[in-house]
Amino acid sequence: MWMVVGLGNPGQKYRDTRHNVGVMVVDHLAQRASCLLSDKKFNALGGRGRLVGEDILFLKPQTYMNRSGTSVGPALGFHKLPTDQLIVVHDELDKPFGHVNLKEGGGHRGHNGVRSIKQHVPDDNFARVRVGIGRPPPEWEAADYVLSRFSAEEQLELDRVIGEAADVVELILRDGVARAAAAHKERTQGPRRSKTAG
Repeated sequence: MWMVVGLGNPGQKYRDTRHNVGVMVVDHLAQRASCLLSDKKFNALGGRGRLVGEDILFLKPQTYMNRSGTSVGPALGFHKLPTDQLIVVHDELDKPFGHVNLKEGGGHRGHNGVRSIKQHVPDDNFARVRVGIGRPPPEWEAADYVLSRFSAEEQLELDRVIGEAADVVELILRDGVARAAAAHKERTQGPRRSKTAG
């Protein structure tokens, strides 16, 4: 079994903000798996489903972003899953909007949700699917920017971006991180399709 986690902040106030794009991707994956995320355990909403022949535990922490690990760590331990069976989907300031990439291990790159998870799981050998939201304009503070909503132009691309990130998760489930990274790179070579990248 795998655990697929979408990071964000709970509540209607944050529902459609840039910081919650990880949650949006996991909601999309749960729809693909015909899975209702209604189980309330580990300070999270969760549910079980199957994708590409794999059993999946979907998890959306209902803590605030900077306490995500207090949800993910206990859930991972309860299910006796190793960290290399954990996939975390989150927003990434240092990637242009619409850019999706994946990695395994490494630092948190200033992302408070990833930082918290690293503090509550045995090691950092989990996969991260990073969904670019772009850097804030010069007049914006990063903290305000990540809690803002996508622009009208970005909204036109958002469904595609969420679908692409979901496809990357499925590639990891099927082929593992290294092969998924190579396959995703091959798929996305050439000019970015998003007009809002930058």
